[in-house]
Amino acid sequence: MTTTYRAYQVSGHAEFTLVERELREPGPGEVRIRVEACGVCHSDALAAFGLFRADPATPIIPGHEIAGVVDAVGDGVRRWRAGDRVGVGFLNGPCNECDFCRRGDFVNCADQQKTGTTVDGGYAEIAYARASGLVRLPADLSAVEAAPLLCAGITVFRGLTDLGLRPDSLVAVQGIGGLGHLGIQFARALGHRVVAIGRDPGKAALAVELGADSYISEDPAEALQRLGGADAILATAADGGSMSALIGGLAPHGRLVVVGGGGGPIQVDTGQMLFPVRTINGTMVGTAIQTEDSLAFAVRHGVRSMNEIVPLSEAPKAFERMMAGDARFRLVLDSAS
Repeated sequence: MTTTYRAYQVSGHAEFTLVERELREPGPGEVRIRVEACGVCHSDALAAFGLFRADPATPIIPGHEIAGVVDAVGDGVRRWRAGDRVGVGFLNGPCNECDFCRRGDFVNCADQQKTGTTVDGGYAEIAYARASGLVRLPADLSAVEAAPLLCAGITVFRGLTDLGLRPDSLVAVQGIGGLGHLGIQFARALGHRVVAIGRDPGKAALAVELGADSYISEDPAEALQRLGGADAILATAADGGSMSALIGGLAPHGRLVVVGGGGGPIQVDTGQMLFPVRTINGTMVGTAIQTEDSLAFAVRHGVRSMNEIVPLSEAPKAFERMMAGDARFRLVLDSAS
């Protein structure tokens, strides 16, 4: 039996190294996963540049869109068995004991590790996770299809469903990238009128193909107001400046939902928030069971990530391409082959 596994670890300077890690038994409440696929997400930059670690130079394995098969279970794990198809997202599993967990706010668990950011992730053949963070994968989704939905998918799905909007509400999705192309599909499947927002007029046909009713490449605030104002805008581009230009396009009580991070401040005039009343809020991923709900919804309504599959051996190159904006639309590492 193999006693080691291959993995790409990274230091705080985005320096990737292929290493052989010793296989270990999962600890109490933990499972070992044989990774079949792992999405390459913009948030992997948190690991590559050591932004969440006390010492950025401490190596870590990135990757938090992990799809695979349970290989072994630790003591106290009752729900999961070897052979189960599972996924793990950015949140590695709540503790179920802190005050946030006791109030049912598992996303904000005070003792929750971040997959591929504060603990090793999925740029590897093997990964470990708390059993409380596992997502059961539907039979109708392959590992490479499921992986991007474990972070990008649940992020936009929860960003939309938490709004409690009426069917046929006007929802705008800014950006047609890794998050945006999923946001358009989910918004359409949820019964909303969908407007896609981008800078390139040449993407209009793609936006309509994904489910948008129309496409805006001009001043978004003016264009949205001509349509009556957006009940919600899903802001996916990692650019605070471009998000600032969206606020004026909101209808009364409309909400700007920020799901793309890392692009500078959002600037807003106080009058824009009062006349009429509008709201800006952020959202990130969801609990394991919420993620299962989003996967079931995606299967039923045909929501799929548009992926480019690359072998695990090309992980460093895939990360560079993702950071350079050269991914159409999600890069996924295939570890099974």
